Amino acid sequence: MTSENLSSEAENALEEIEEKKVDFLRLQFTDILGTVKNVSVPADQAEKAFTEGIYFDGSSIDGFVRIQESDMRLEPDPETFAVLPWRNDDDHKSARLICDVHDTTTDEPFTGDPRLVLKQAIDRANDLGYTVNAAPEPEFFLFEEDEDGSATTETHDSGGYFDLGPKDLASDVRRDIIYGLEDMGFDIEASHHEVAEGQHEINFTYDDALTTADNVGTFRSVVRAIAAQHDLHATFMPKPIPRINGSGMHTHLSLFTEDGENAFHDDDGEFNLSDTARQFVAGILEHAPAITAVCNPTVNSYKRLVPGYEAPVYIAWSDVNRSALIRKPAARTPAASRIELRSPDPSCNPYLAFAAMIHAGLDGIENDLDCPDPVRENIYEFDEDKREEYGIDTLPSNLGEAVDALESDEVIMDALGPHVSEKFVEAKRQEFQDYLVDVSQWELDRYLEKY
Repeated sequence: MTSENLSSEAENALEEIEEKKVDFLRLQFTDILGTVKNVSVPADQAEKAFTEGIYFDGSSIDGFVRIQESDMRLEPDPETFAVLPWRNDDDHKSARLICDVHDTTTDEPFTGDPRLVLKQAIDRANDLGYTVNAAPEPEFFLFEEDEDGSATTETHDSGGYFDLGPKDLASDVRRDIIYGLEDMGFDIEASHHEVAEGQHEINFTYDDALTTADNVGTFRSVVRAIAAQHDLHATFMPKPIPRINGSGMHTHLSLFTEDGENAFHDDDGEFNLSDTARQFVAGILEHAPAITAVCNPTVNSYKRLVPGYEAPVYIAWSDVNRSALIRKPAARTPAASRIELRSPDPSCNPYLAFAAMIHAGLDGIENDLDCPDPVRENIYEFDEDKREEYGIDTLPSNLGEAVDALESDEVIMDALGPHVSEKFVEAKRQEFQDYLVDVSQWELDRYLEKY
């Protein structure tokens, strides 16, 4: 390939690299477990990266390929070019490009690339005439560092929900994070202190599902990097402190038709939701246990998914009712009609999580699944008999149960594809087994002297 094969987007990126005096590029991709990886190259390799790709050893990445199949190629998406706000001075700037991974043995997109998994889900929606929009709300904690720069669980402040200073000591940190995100092209809607001490949320506007998944990875990187500049540790661990609220990533979803209409809106429908929206909701409810393994992928995730801490554990839906798994938020305009899945947490791989949600919802549409009646009461106050009367099941209570549900759900396993589903299940089974054979400090404190 030659420079004549450059797309207009790639040419624009090359112009920006020169105009903004970028001297290094981070070519980023995401492994199956959701960790952002990168290969750094000098900026003068940018054209080669766009025309030929950059090769790397895939056998060194968890869940990718075996040693005898190790050569893989990164193909940067020029539309994801952004200068990194924390790596800049007037003469030395770094930028990132998010990449798709290709298998050099077949010269095809690598089936283990999570970004490809999401693209395939989006293609399925497109075949049905829909564009998928998503808007996540990732929460995070800010902790103090010790004298060695290591993370502690000492919260940066003692603020609560929507608090102002002096209790909210992190307003300046959030401001700097927002400036950094805006420099990278984010449109920020709002930021605030969350319920727990040291817990925060910054909301950015919705976009198409692929761009949004890219943005989640970028968001986590920016938050961590700028927090570190303030000598703080930012974590997206779902439940770093026991007996207080954990961090979620509520995700808003909607489908738009080819003519730009919101397929989820109906002026005459209950809560202004269309039949399509109800079928989509029914699909997510049907596959909720399996989705949980993907959207809540760590042992720690299930310390958040317990009654009493505002995290949903009951498979039901409603409008204003936050005890249900899915709710329909208020919307001022038809374009804003959407559903909100409240169970995901920010430790998930956003590409796989969005793919699982999309396939589940589309399964509901394609099979015309019946949506159960909404539950407008506080499900947290239901006893087991009343939940049974309403037909309300619960999400898996631990990672092992969630992986069992995933393996038994053909729709979600197919959504991930054979390579990703096999490697994901293998990794999560091992993680849960490691957890089961460990002895926690809680056990030592409770039993060591008693027995």
